[in-house]
Amino acid sequence: MTTEQAGQKAQCGLFTRDGAQVPLQGVEVTGELLGGHARVRVRQRYRNAERRPVEAVYVFPLPSDGTLTGFSMECNGRKVQGVVKEREEAFRAYDDAVTAGHGAALLDQERPNVFTAQVGNLLPDEETLVEVEFLQAIQVEEGSVRWMLPTLVAPRYIPGNTQGDRTGHGTASPTPRVPDADRITPPIGHVAYGLKMDLLVDLGRPVVVESPSHALKLEKDGQKVRVKFATGEVALDRDFVLTVRGEDTSTSLTTLVTHRQGENPGTFALTVVPDLLEMAGVAKRQEVVFVVDTSGSMEGASLPQAQGALRLCLRHLREGDRFNIIAFENSYRTFAPEPVVFTQKTLEQADRWVAALHASGGTELLQPMMAAVQGAPDGVVVLLTDGQVGNEEEILRAVLGARKTTRVYSFGIGTNVSDVLLRDMARQTGGAVEFIHPGERIDDKVVAQFSRALAPRVTELEVRFEGVEGAELAPAELPPLVDAVPWTLFGRYPTPGLGKVTLKGRSGREPFSLTVPVDFSATSDRPAVEKLWAAERIRAWEGAELDGRRAQRMKERIVQLAVAHQIVTKYTSFVVVEERTGDRRASGQPETRVVPVNAPAGWGMFGTEKQEEKDIAVDGRGFGRAQSQGMPQKSRKRATTGSFPAVGGMAPGGAPPPPPAAAPSRSAPAPVAAAPGRPSFSVSGIVGEVRREVAERVLEAAADLERMIKGKSAPAPEPLESAKAEMLDDGYASEEPFAEHEEASGADVTALLSRQLASGLWAGTGTGPEPVRQARATALALLELLRQGITSNHPLHGAQVKKAVDALLALASELTGVPEVAELALGVAWLAAAGPRTRGRIAQAAQPLAGLSACIGDEAKLRQHVDTLATR
Repeated sequence: MTTEQAGQKAQCGLFTRDGAQVPLQGVEVTGELLGGHARVRVRQRYRNAERRPVEAVYVFPLPSDGTLTGFSMECNGRKVQGVVKEREEAFRAYDDAVTAGHGAALLDQERPNVFTAQVGNLLPDEETLVEVEFLQAIQVEEGSVRWMLPTLVAPRYIPGNTQGDRTGHGTASPTPRVPDADRITPPIGHVAYGLKMDLLVDLGRPVVVESPSHALKLEKDGQKVRVKFATGEVALDRDFVLTVRGEDTSTSLTTLVTHRQGENPGTFALTVVPDLLEMAGVAKRQEVVFVVDTSGSMEGASLPQAQGALRLCLRHLREGDRFNIIAFENSYRTFAPEPVVFTQKTLEQADRWVAALHASGGTELLQPMMAAVQGAPDGVVVLLTDGQVGNEEEILRAVLGARKTTRVYSFGIGTNVSDVLLRDMARQTGGAVEFIHPGERIDDKVVAQFSRALAPRVTELEVRFEGVEGAELAPAELPPLVDAVPWTLFGRYPTPGLGKVTLKGRSGREPFSLTVPVDFSATSDRPAVEKLWAAERIRAWEGAELDGRRAQRMKERIVQLAVAHQIVTKYTSFVVVEERTGDRRASGQPETRVVPVNAPAGWGMFGTEKQEEKDIAVDGRGFGRAQSQGMPQKSRKRATTGSFPAVGGMAPGGAPPPPPAAAPSRSAPAPVAAAPGRPSFSVSGIVGEVRREVAERVLEAAADLERMIKGKSAPAPEPLESAKAEMLDDGYASEEPFAEHEEASGADVTALLSRQLASGLWAGTGTGPEPVRQARATALALLELLRQGITSNHPLHGAQVKKAVDALLALASELTGVPEVAELALGVAWLAAAGPRTRGRIAQAAQPLAGLSACIGDEAKLRQHVDTLATR
């Protein structure tokens, strides 16, 4: 090798900010998604390209609800398994081994979703593989399985002044509010290592596998599907999201899974998916406070996503509900001093207020959350954020202390959400959490969330065993049963046998009881159940608010159970030691190399706004999903407060003053692709300023739709032409949300539903009294939804359909002078209503209308009748 070649070799590879080479070469994920859980292995590949031994330190994420079950190190053809020890004992074993020249690796939990791997004495030119294995219960959402793998620890807002000793290698220093800041803030840099995937999906039946976050390569073998990335390797700059659904759109759940070997106690996992629809009556008036993150980390795709989600959230309220909106960054401001009544006027005002939001500043979440729970002490708080804060425990304690019965429902927006705070607030307040990745259909998540918030639920639950014995239950405090949401109870059974498990509780003032037959097997080999039980029990213990000697005893109890089942917790760590001899045994202390991580995709504050992976996938319903990661937004570097690592020369500093409240937003959500063969519709006219070209496209799509409904190919109806002319005359400069100017369009379900008024109706055009115009427009909108297969019992959009049906019923008395419109409105309402009670009310209202009364009860005849009326 020449001197020049040697110099070139020394300069190749990946380097830290101080010029040292980074030993991490890549990450590979393998594993299986099975019927009840996922078993996943994360393999990190290291190679030391320097001339002396080094120590690698890598801070990386794992799912917060995962249970770590294995840790190993492989080098020089030898694989050594790790063991779980008390945290400080594990560190001493690691440090002693490294000091003595042996190979060693340590895995610490910093947060439930943040871990640090230290790999000591990496030898020159030698490859070392470190493997982490975890188990995770599969999440079921509306008949499909959803699995998410985080890929990097994103920057966090660190409040407070520096105080305390550093124990980690992070870019931030400890503060009283975030004492572990130096352990959760890896440096940001341009990195060369990537992620590979080889995942086997096997649910025991044919499935459809999709990803809203990455392009996939799928290899099918019967009912099994092997999942890889289409490009082979991808950057670790966004969460990987996978959805799996049956070809029949249903998901089978195992009701009971057990594990028992020999004469030892058995372990069970009982899962119930409650059907509580019969308990659903007239929804009570709601009080909702929306809290939306407008910090600098929301710049890029995240804030427009939050704005779009918030717009849909508002339209699920009913007139008479009360609501408020809080926007926060370093400080916070409110839409109104206190919650206001939901009306069409306040809806329009809220649309304008939301459209004016801009991203800047830090993520100071504590005070706005306190204001929210105090503003709705017995209501619902909806939080929309990217969740990147360091003082998670402080916020959680304050919220739980300030609330009465408030339930917190959260949307995690963006590519790298820190989910611990959102999950903990949901779990401890009886709420729920959803995560929205760029490219996913936001409306599905929003509607599912509101369905849970307003769904029938059973509280004050008790569990009783008959014929069998259940002990050491987890969770010990039973969460409520929520309609259609899987509910799981773990426990132990001393002896096998057949019996029953009965759940008792209350739905409002009404008693509730559900009995499930169980078979606690004498022999069953499902060891994952035992580890999941232990992990759930430990989570409950960690959440106990104890002090003094009881807190110390609880820590000892957690360590004992975690070591017995080899589970990593905040008190226990994995350690592995490779005994070395001869030339492989190092001398002296190795130099430490801290592995940098990517800047999160789509975070404008780091200058990473760009459009990537522009593949358009089409899901099973025919809706397109754009997989671009950025927005057509001017890239600008903002200074933020708090402690963020500097990137690309951007240094932390004071935040710029917020824009004036009336300033229109320059951001807009990405276009929603329409079903194949239908006109496309851009939601960008809904949030933000109305632009001429967007308005033209929407009006044309509305005209196409009306011609399609009427079965004509004539020019656009005069009302649309008049509206278009009026908007052209105005120069499209109105600050009113564009949805108010649009005729109902069925080109996309989301666009159609997003134009529903506060009353539940749709705005009509043309001449005649307003009730008549609204009734006809609403009937046409519901007719298009019916053609999409959406009725009032639809799992996602049924709430809005029911709201429209109720509104048409209330309007019926004002349509007596126009029988054709009354028959159209009530006929479509009958078809859209799934419940017999509502259909009975519609039939009663239709009695004076001879033509309609003759058709009700005969669905085919009624459909023909309303189709005829719709084309007149």
